[in-house]
Amino acid sequence: MQVLDGLHRLRAARVRGDEKITARLVDGTESDAFVLAVEANVRHGLPLSLADRKRAAVQIIGTHPQWSDRRVASATGISAGTVADLRRHGGENGNEARIGRDGRIRPVDGSEGRKLAAELIRSDPGLSLRKVAKQVGISPETVRDVRGRLERGESPTPDGSRRLRAEPQPLRWAEPDFGRAADRDRLAVLERLKADPALRLTEAGRILLRMLAMHSLDGQEWGRILHGVPPHLCGVVAGFARDHVRVWGTFADHLENRATDLAAG
Repeated sequence: MQVLDGLHRLRAARVRGDEKITARLVDGTESDAFVLAVEANVRHGLPLSLADRKRAAVQIIGTHPQWSDRRVASATGISAGTVADLRRHGGENGNEARIGRDGRIRPVDGSEGRKLAAELIRSDPGLSLRKVAKQVGISPETVRDVRGRLERGESPTPDGSRRLRAEPQPLRWAEPDFGRAADRDRLAVLERLKADPALRLTEAGRILLRMLAMHSLDGQEWGRILHGVPPHLCGVVAGFARDHVRVWGTFADHLENRATDLAAG
């Protein structure tokens, strides 16, 4: 009967003289309870610091070595790349297969899955990311990467740098999945950032706010823009979008490393 999240709310209820409260009971091991506590503290109004999240990730890797980097990252609020670095630094190579966020078991070496996904996409370009992912046993994001590589005439595996001989086939659109709850959370964070004098009163801060605002459109607006791209420019725009994903990912990693260095100093 250990409280994983809500100690202050429990204390407030006792001060009010409440005899009953609404609670969610979870039956599991101590390591599972630790994961739930970390997830709760990562998402509420006073989240854990980056250093705390990294320490939590290290502990979760130790108790759940079979979890994928993305699953650990989802629980701790850090990037999958940072989890992979922590795993390597700790000397933990993991098993040949790991459990992803969706509960599916996937091999660490996903080259074979990528090749199978490429075959499915070539045979039926209209298949959605989720359908291909379900049939092959890889994540939808991996399927998205494979599809992008085929559009650019590249090998479906990252280590295959040579261009394919066959011309990429035109791909039909799959309906996007934009979460309204995620939109609201992101916009709420953006409003708090706009109110911070450290950003709005400096030139670099204002540039950052404009960049964040540009990428914080709601799902409906993203859908309108998506369907407004001419078919003959889909590949070009997709390439630009993926380049920006990599830029933002590198930017996020630098920010996390800087925060860690400042905390350590």
